[in-house]
This record gives sequence, structure tokens and C-alpha cells, in this order.
Amino acid sequence: MPHGQWIVDEADLAPFMADESHVPGARPRAAARPTSPEDLRALVAWATAEGIGLVPRGTGTGKAGGCLARPQDIVVDLGAWPGAIEVNPRDLCLTAPASALLKDVKAAADAAGFFYPPDPNSWDQCAFGGTLATNAGGPNACKYGMTRHWVLAVEALLADGEIHHFGIASVKANAGPCMGQLLLGSEGIFGMILGATVRLAPKPIERLTLLLPVARFEELLELPGRLCAAGYLPCAFEFWDPAVLAELRAHGPEAARRMPGEALALLEFDDRGCTSEAFLDGLVAVLGDAAAELQAATDHRQREALWAIRRMTSVFLKERYPRKVSEDVVVPRSRLPEFFEGLQRLEIPCVTYGHLGDGNLHVNLLSAGELDAATLETKLMALFRLCVELGGTLSGEHGVGLAKREALIAFTPAADLAQFRALKAALDPRNIFNPGKVL
Repeated sequence: MPHGQWIVDEADLAPFMADESHVPGARPRAAARPTSPEDLRALVAWATAEGIGLVPRGTGTGKAGGCLARPQDIVVDLGAWPGAIEVNPRDLCLTAPASALLKDVKAAADAAGFFYPPDPNSWDQCAFGGTLATNAGGPNACKYGMTRHWVLAVEALLADGEIHHFGIASVKANAGPCMGQLLLGSEGIFGMILGATVRLAPKPIERLTLLLPVARFEELLELPGRLCAAGYLPCAFEFWDPAVLAELRAHGPEAARRMPGEALALLEFDDRGCTSEAFLDGLVAVLGDAAAELQAATDHRQREALWAIRRMTSVFLKERYPRKVSEDVVVPRSRLPEFFEGLQRLEIPCVTYGHLGDGNLHVNLLSAGELDAATLETKLMALFRLCVELGGTLSGEHGVGLAKREALIAFTPAADLAQFRALKAALDPRNIFNPGKVL
């Protein structure tokens, strides 16, 4: 093996056999912890000569099996990759290594008076590099978009063993194709992201957080499109369907058991003036009858309590149904009622919550562990087909990895797949970067 830090003991490799997906992982050949360009250069040379794969990994919070290795592969643990988080106020940007935790990136921006919006549910645990590789989202994507919308420049290891820099610390860079954007969300199949420079925004100075109970679930599904059409774009529009609420009320923590409505939404705005009476009056007029039970968080403590319930929903379901399967499908806002009508016709027992404002729905099959593999696959493919037929897609923020590879191949036109694979062959001709994933 090349020089550098290595993990080869079977017991020490056990943590690398799983992420937060339902995909079973194998024990990798070893795990490497590179700390210098020389370590990476030696790894690529060795992998090329031996015909083995290099599988990048951050903190293992991914939900698609993207960081799981084959028995012959090497996991490249980027947790020790050097570098500091640096805020550049004049250029309104921040640079950080892949090893930085997202919570520290967001905290550094906040301390300097700025805002870095991407906020996946694992924001307080995940690595910055992982959010780049998977193009992470979160509630803020409703207004601010995905991670790739904020990246100015990328530093990455490619198949020649060298570290390359793509992009500059400016919003305008139009000298040829944008290689850095190709790497974002590619889950490490083209190369290994080592760091990035991202845009920052001015920190919002006002926030309006609202709890919106509704008497009928169907009423809630019309609201995202209605709000957008009226010019109201929330920075978050989260929801719980009736089935999730029933679970939380019966078995969740005390605060969750008091949640009102047949279905429930959590809306947040951060526009200047959003806490004014005029803004709220206009919003209530757009919401119409749905605003009858509207509740506003009156202070920071109440806001944090509401968000704590939203963020613990996934953890609660995972603890109660450890073998459940969660899919993060997407449909356009305007097709949300059709999606839930179709889901009912498919007779797929599930509970749903997530990002209603951008149509990114977390559909949880709680009894998945009781199904044989073929039956589960049939149900999941029916779910994906419904989304695609409505103009959506099979993943909004979790990515493809191993979990959705077969579905991506099934629902992607053959010509498009051929182009994707041609890119893979051109950038990684020996197939050493995260082999067997996505494509």
C-alpha cells in the first residue's frame, strides 16, 4: 500500500460498511486517510495499477449508499484532509476543505454577519465535502436552491492523480464549460472533491415562522402553488401528512403529541418586512380559509421548538421502524394533488413529510422490512414511475448512489445514459472513482 494513514483492522473497518440508507454494505479492503497531495497521488497510482476503486467518504450521513465500497475497494476517508474555513467579506464568499463540518461552515458565515443557506437535515453532522458531492438540499432550497447554486469554485482530485482547481471567487466566470459544476452532485464518480469556494448572502434580519394546521390534507396541497403565484416565496415550506401526524401523536415526544390539524405545515419567511402587519395580512388573504388556525412563533425559543419537531421526524421514524425505506421523490408544485391521488391508487402503504414548497417529498415505506426484495422493488419502481410521469424525478436531494442506481437506469433515456457514461469514461478511463455507483 502507498504511504499515509491506513485502517486495515476488520473491527475498525466496520463503521465504513454502512451509511444512513437501507443499502447493506461490504467491508472494504482498507480505508485511507490522506493528508497531503502526495498521499492522493500515490493512491491514484496504486488504484490504477491494481484495478481497485477509491470510494470517497465524509461522515457517513448519506442516504443512498454512495459512500459504500466493494470488498476490493479502498474507502478514502477525507475527515483528516487539511485546510481552514476562510470567510472573504469583500468577495462575499467562503472557502472550506471537504473535511470541514457543514455546521462549522454555516457558523463561520454567521459569525462574519453572512448566511450560507444549504441546510440538509444532517447539517449538524455532515461534512462539507459530502454536501458538495451529493448537491445537498434541505428546507431552505425552497427559496435559495441546492448546494450547486452557491458554489463558485471547486478543488478536486482527478484520474491523473493531480489536484485541479475549477472556477474563481466571483459570480461571473464564463470562459468555457464549467467543470466544477459537473463534479457537484456527481457523488464522486468523476473525481474526488477536496474543497470549494461558495457564495454567501447577507444574513436575514427578520424571520416569520408559522404553524399552519389544516382540516383537510387536500387543502394543504394547493397552497405552495398558490403562494408562489401570488408572489410569496417562503424560505421553507415543510409539511406532515395525516399518517405521519398520527404516528407522532401516538408515539412521539410530548411536544409532537400536541400538534394540531389533520395535516400540518411549517412555513418560514425571511423577507425584509415579513414581520410587519401588512405582510401577514397579505399572506392570510392568499391562504384564505386555510389560515383559520394559523399560529405564529412569537420568539426564538418557539421557533426552535417547531423546527426541532420537524428535524426529529426522520429520526423518530427510523427508531420506530428501523427497516423502513425512505425515498425523496420530486414532483412539480402544480402536480402535488395528482401525485397523492396517484399514490393512493398504487396502494403503497406509506407516510409522507418533507419539503412541500419545492415538491421534494419524503415518502416512507414503514413496512419495507417485512417485504421480500422483489415486492419492495416493484413498489418503489411504481412510485418512481408516478413521479416521472408527472414531470418529476426519483431524487431531490439524497442522490442515487447504490440505492437508486437501477431506477435511474430504468427511467433515463438510453441516449442520455450513453452520454453520461461517455463522460465517465473520458474523465475516469480506468473506473477508479466510486465504481458501480449512479451509472
